[in-house]
Amino acid sequence: MKDPRKVAYEENKLDKKLCRLTGQAIVDYNMIEDGDKVMVCLSGGKDSYAMLDILMKLKERAPINFDLVAVNLDQKQPGFPEDILPNYLKKLGIPFHIEEQDTYGIVKRVVPEGKTTCGLCSRLRRGILYRVATELGATKIALGHHRDDILETLLMNMFHGGKLKGMPPKLRSDDGKHIVIRPLAYVPEKYLERYAEQMAFPIIPCNLCGSQENLQRNAMKAMLREWEKKYPGRVESLFSSLQNVVPSHLMDGQQFDFKNLTDTSGSNDLEEQISWQPVQMTL
Repeated sequence: MKDPRKVAYEENKLDKKLCRLTGQAIVDYNMIEDGDKVMVCLSGGKDSYAMLDILMKLKERAPINFDLVAVNLDQKQPGFPEDILPNYLKKLGIPFHIEEQDTYGIVKRVVPEGKTTCGLCSRLRRGILYRVATELGATKIALGHHRDDILETLLMNMFHGGKLKGMPPKLRSDDGKHIVIRPLAYVPEKYLERYAEQMAFPIIPCNLCGSQENLQRNAMKAMLREWEKKYPGRVESLFSSLQNVVPSHLMDGQQFDFKNLTDTSGSNDLEEQISWQPVQMTL
C-alpha cells in the first residue's frame, strides 16, 4: 500500500512542474497579456483538460488580469457523449460554450471512402473556432498541443512533407484577426498522462478514424518514445533544436542569401570554421 504522504508529495510536485513549464512558455512567447480573454479549446482529451486546469491555476497567481472561456466543438460524431463536458464545466464554475456543428457528416459526404479526412476536418474545425472566438470576443485561442505533438509534427513534415516545419507556440491566423497559442508547448506528454490519472478527468474516448495521418503520427510517437527509452536526452535535444535554428547552415535560399554570399578573408568565426571540418562518424 502506498504511503498517502508520499502520494500527496508526488502529486503536488507534478502540479508545480506543469505550472512552471506552462508559465515559462507563456512568458517566453508572450502568449497571454493583461486584459486578454482566452478561449480554451476542449476536446475531452487529457491534454485539453490539463491545459484548462493549469490555466485556471495560473490565472489565480498571475500578476496580470485575464479571463478564460472554455469552448467545445461538438462535431456530431456517432456516440459522442454530449453531457460529459457541460456537466464537468458547470462544476468548475467557468464560463463555457458548446458549439454544435455536423462537420463529421460533411467530411463523410465529401471525402471518398478510404481517403484521409484529416485535412478537410481540420480546416472546417479551424474556421468554426475562429468564428466562435470572434463571437465571444476572445483575443487568444488556446490549443492543447504539447511538446511531443510539436516534435511529431516536425518529423511528419520532414519524413512525409519534405519541410522543416513544426507547430509554433504562437501563431497569427492567415486573415490576421486571431492569435493561436499553445501553452503546453514545453510539457512532455508523459507528464500529462500522469496528471490526467491523478486528477481523474472525465476523458472522452477518442475513436481514431484510421486515416493515414493518424497512422503516421502514431509511428512518430512510437519512435520518439523508443528514443527516449534507449537514448536519454535525445528527445530534449531534438526539441531544443527548434529554438536554435541556424539558417546559414541549412539549404533554404529564401531564409539565407547564399547567392550573394561573399568571401571575407581571415574570418575569425569559430562556428564557421568548425562547420567546415570533416565529420568523423562512429558506427
